[in-house]
Amino acid sequence: MTMAGTQAHEGGTGRFGQLRVVAKTVESSLITSFLLEAADGSALPAFRPGQFLVLKVPVPNGTGHVLRNYSLSGSPDVLARYRISVKREGAPDPDVPAGLVSAHLHDSVAVGDVIAAEGPRGAFVLDETSGRPVVLLSGGVGLTPMVAMLHRLTAGSRRRCLFVHACENGVVHALREEVEALVAQRPGLTAHFCYRSPTEADRASRRYDTEGVIDKALLQQLLCLDDYDVYLCGPPPFMKAVYGTLRDLGVARDRIAYEFFGPATVLDAEAAKPEAQVPAQAPAQAPAQARPVVALTGAVSVEFTKSGGRADWKPDSHSLLDFAEAQGLKPEFSCRAGICGTCVTRITSGEVEYFEEPLEELAPGEVLLCCSRPTTDVVLEL
Repeated sequence: MTMAGTQAHEGGTGRFGQLRVVAKTVESSLITSFLLEAADGSALPAFRPGQFLVLKVPVPNGTGHVLRNYSLSGSPDVLARYRISVKREGAPDPDVPAGLVSAHLHDSVAVGDVIAAEGPRGAFVLDETSGRPVVLLSGGVGLTPMVAMLHRLTAGSRRRCLFVHACENGVVHALREEVEALVAQRPGLTAHFCYRSPTEADRASRRYDTEGVIDKALLQQLLCLDDYDVYLCGPPPFMKAVYGTLRDLGVARDRIAYEFFGPATVLDAEAAKPEAQVPAQAPAQAPAQARPVVALTGAVSVEFTKSGGRADWKPDSHSLLDFAEAQGLKPEFSCRAGICGTCVTRITSGEVEYFEEPLEELAPGEVLLCCSRPTTDVVLEL
């Protein structure tokens, strides 16, 4: 998960609690919401709009569990209950099963059941210190954190906000009535729905504003000249297209916050250029002592022993994973949120701090790149 343009305490305790399902609501043909309370009746931790929960779900054969994260889609001002809105993930092809956890939640979890959850956590949050107008841009199930942000902006702010959501059609469009009710509560709030393939029923009722995709012409039409805070969430192709369009329109990189389970360089071509002092791949024949070492000017340096490079740590880097990618390296990763353990790497010297507590215990000499930052010079086997 990558976050740009805002800074936040990401949260997460590393301890799973028990949440009871008190309501289950079908929001669309693909998305169902689950209303959750603490199973023991205790108070729930407050969350910032945009954060998510991590669910621990047993696998069907009883041999273990899997972890999945779901954005909190309800109002952050309702402290007694959480809401997550889950898309049923279908099988990408006949030989691959449907989404394990989403299918379990949709088909097997009922009101009264208890599920294990950790959080809230995540750095993709609404910057409530800013007074700039807000643009919330989402595609598909990416609208869930945006709805939580819209709740906060409606009830606790006078900032102007444009909520733009793209999806296939009205059959899959979730939380539409809720968004419409929120924008009707005060002046300065606007919603725009873009359907790629509206049904005949959609056309007859005009339940959408534009047909097609969110492109440069549409954003130019919707956005007045102003200095916006933009929040972006959705499927990777949507994210890449809309991010590029925003940059083409002159929106500053540090004004675009996004939640994306992939490297930032996928979205930002400029960020994909590695820094000159750290080669992406050291020559195979070069002896270890001959690897390039640059003159460092910062207080903290990061050395990559396998690729043969060293660079100053940049304080505005979100994590060691993001920093490594900015140097042209390609560490393995999956969740980017301290959940799955895919990015675990050997650290041979130095110390790091975690801004998200890892959900699994690490062995001595290991570090999770996606949720840590160096506090001293560090040497990584990367």
